[in-house]
Amino acid sequence: MAMRDALLPEFDHEMANTRKCLERIPDDRLEWRPHPKSWTMKSIGTHLAKVPLWGSKIPATESVDMPAAGGAEWAATCENRADILAMFDRNVAAARAAIASLDDAALMAQWTFTWNGHPVMQVPRVAALRTFVFSHIIHHRGQFTMYLRLCDLPMPGLYGPSADEAM
Repeated sequence: MAMRDALLPEFDHEMANTRKCLERIPDDRLEWRPHPKSWTMKSIGTHLAKVPLWGSKIPATESVDMPAAGGAEWAATCENRADILAMFDRNVAAARAAIASLDDAALMAQWTFTWNGHPVMQVPRVAALRTFVFSHIIHHRGQFTMYLRLCDLPMPGLYGPSADEAM
């Protein structure tokens, strides 16, 4: 089995779970934040919509230097839930297509991440995808689910039913 054939079902599952969370963003709570140091609901939702960008950037590059590699895609903002979902859907579709195009040799090729020219990590491309897409989105989605709970919004079931969606 090709590695991409093992990655894609997990990618689909995690992106579907993330979309279920983003669908719950209430437009009247976009500026809410749980703490002054925390992102607003709109900013964490927008960040979740951008995380899949890594899934199209990593396959297309041998390295990325941030923040220099930023650009318009990374700077884009969303104004409401519909914008967040549209950005998320575009980025997920592009990432899925990019990952699906990779063979095992491309997935095992070295990929480098630097920050202002300073090396942060050099790993096989498959590890970069798992870190910057899979783990990254799960991490921020976990934060986001606390936003939902603290706003007394129903929690979607992610790996089975939630307390709000008991079977």
